[in-house]
Amino acid sequence: MQKRLLLNSHHLSITISRLCYQLIENHNKFENTVLLGLQPKGIYVAERIKAKLEEVVKKTIPLGYLDITFHRDDFRRRDELLAPSETKVPFIIEDKNVVLIDDVLYTGRSVKSAMDAMGAFGRPAKVEFLTLIDRAYSRDIPVEANYIGKQVNTVLSQKVLVELTEQGKKEDKIWLIDNSKK
Repeated sequence: MQKRLLLNSHHLSITISRLCYQLIENHNKFENTVLLGLQPKGIYVAERIKAKLEEVVKKTIPLGYLDITFHRDDFRRRDELLAPSETKVPFIIEDKNVVLIDDVLYTGRSVKSAMDAMGAFGRPAKVEFLTLIDRAYSRDIPVEANYIGKQVNTVLSQKVLVELTEQGKKEDKIWLIDNSKK
């Protein structure tokens, strides 16, 4: 197994700031925009995005957590039971601009599941997607991110591991791990 560091704590901070300024360019003062972090790991990224945005625009930005467990297309195909996470959407998304946030974009299936799950909360005016890491050339479903922290070319034997302090890690690190046998 080989590990390659994609982003350290310093570079992750810069990346989060850049993503926030891109969001500000498109959403101005966030009058009609809400953030939805995808459970389980996207919520940590969403919380950081929210904190940085609020620091810059000087206003509260609505943030919710969206669980996609029961909307996954492999829900009944797994041997082990999936444990759902909390869905917490304390606002109406009807006619809002929604920014879905996750840590890694891989096959696109999680984003599709999020779109399905989001339907229970109304019909948004617009939906955008922000991801820290975009694993290029790996889509099963035609999904693209509107905001990308870092794009990485990967193969099936590789995975991206996101380690954040909010998950109990000592420092933020994002790794590309290669499990291929050489």
